[in-house]
Amino acid sequence: MATTTTTPYESMAGRIHPALLASLQSKGYNYMTPVQQRVLTELPDFTSDCLVQAKTGTGKTLAFLLPTVHSLLSSQHARKGDVSILILSPTRELAMQIKAECDMLTTQTKTSLQCHIAVGGTARDRYLKEFLNGTPAVLVATPGRLKDYLSDDSIAEKFSNIRSLILDEADTMLEAGFMNELNEILRRLPPKSAGWQGLCFSATIPDKIKPVLGKVLRSDYTSLSTVDPNEVPTIDQVDQYSIIIPSVSETFTSLAALIAIERQQNQGLKAIIFGTTANGVGFLFALFSKVFGHETKVFELHSRLSQSARTRTTAEYKDSSSGLMFASDVIGRGLDFPNVDLVIQLGLPSSGEQYVHRVGRTARAGKSGRAVIMLTEREKYFLTVNKYLPIRQYTIDITTAAQQMTSLVQQALSTVDEKFRAKAYQAYLGFHKTFLKQLRLDTTSLVGMANEYSAAMGCPEPPMVDKQVVGKMGLRGVHGLNVGVVDRQPRGPGRARQTETAGDNKINRAPPRSNDIHNVKTVRLEAVAHVAGEAVVAEACSRTELRLSNL
Repeated sequence: MATTTTTPYESMAGRIHPALLASLQSKGYNYMTPVQQRVLTELPDFTSDCLVQAKTGTGKTLAFLLPTVHSLLSSQHARKGDVSILILSPTRELAMQIKAECDMLTTQTKTSLQCHIAVGGTARDRYLKEFLNGTPAVLVATPGRLKDYLSDDSIAEKFSNIRSLILDEADTMLEAGFMNELNEILRRLPPKSAGWQGLCFSATIPDKIKPVLGKVLRSDYTSLSTVDPNEVPTIDQVDQYSIIIPSVSETFTSLAALIAIERQQNQGLKAIIFGTTANGVGFLFALFSKVFGHETKVFELHSRLSQSARTRTTAEYKDSSSGLMFASDVIGRGLDFPNVDLVIQLGLPSSGEQYVHRVGRTARAGKSGRAVIMLTEREKYFLTVNKYLPIRQYTIDITTAAQQMTSLVQQALSTVDEKFRAKAYQAYLGFHKTFLKQLRLDTTSLVGMANEYSAAMGCPEPPMVDKQVVGKMGLRGVHGLNVGVVDRQPRGPGRARQTETAGDNKINRAPPRSNDIHNVKTVRLEAVAHVAGEAVVAEACSRTELRLSNL
């Protein structure tokens, strides 16, 4: 819950539309947060452009909804069916939160004011149909999906009379690599000279955001900040530790040991465990729900889940007082989970910024928190190049605990579906391929490391990778890969089938060596679920952490 001021919403009577104040009162919203107070009392006019610096979880959604929705209700309505208020969000989870607040805010309006959503995921066609057939006065969208909408002239026509454009978490959008999408969106929207209002909300104001500001805001925009320049950053309030995993083969027993140790000290532990890729997180969930599921609730949240599953999980974890959430960076900075005691990062963050954003999931709203990063010997360079981070060695030796967890982890591994291992293996290859130089690897040693990872997952040999994917990853002919052919013809609703041929299914071999992970026998693998193919490669080649986490 965001900190509130002593200024009640009712003090804005006569300045904010009465239906909006009635909606707030009916839902128990009595007092403004600092960012809401600053925006509502210091904007020269509710149609003015503004740049607002405010941290996540401070109530900024209502800070931009109240003035823009008020202006829409108080003035002549645009052509029915047109979008009047356009809100851009970096993630679909945050977009759905914004839509929920907009729906709450308009419950008491006499005429229906529809808020629609346009995000990636399996519900794309449903959302588009609702958008085309409805009267979307407000649209909350992610950049990629909005660009998709605007590429169709018949759909783009519904944006010809926008009144307000809002960028929420603007710095996160740019860090996620959405600069090109934002520029294309601005190119397809009516020009700034058409008179629409621009509002930009961001936790930080880095230099790279300024070119976008120049296109969204007028030169006389109002600048507001609720961030105390003397405030100690959240990351400095979190006790941070590192654990170096001796070998890739000990990854899962080491993580199990750490969780067991932390739960011994706090039976009500509420923790988020970040993995490097979405498919890797899916495997971790499948494994650790077996290891710890009888003791505590276990959750998963990543981009490979359906939108309905992500929405449900987000709500359940928010309401839970304890539990283990295995997550990719889909939860980034945009979602606020209360009372998280511990953040664990398993594997290499793609940047120091990403590390900081993850740590920021704990120690919120004045509460304490802890963070642990687990790296292999090759990955520990991250600690050297980010010396400014206050990370110390974990205070407990987990070696004995890891040995004690081995049997339980092995039993759990035997129950994990082969498809989770195959997807996790391919994502592991794709993610680490982008860090060859930093990890001091060549492609052969990369495959060797990935094969050690697959063995740790309980695979009798490396899972098959489609030969087209191998080529696009730049790994064609590399020793140790199990190369196959994927038949992408659908086989029943939502399913995919993989077939192998004697000529195409093979393991690229290094010369046989004793105890060499590359020296494995060719066996036929049972069909596994859909391989992402080109999507995996495209995501793997991206430099941005949010896109890498989609693997």
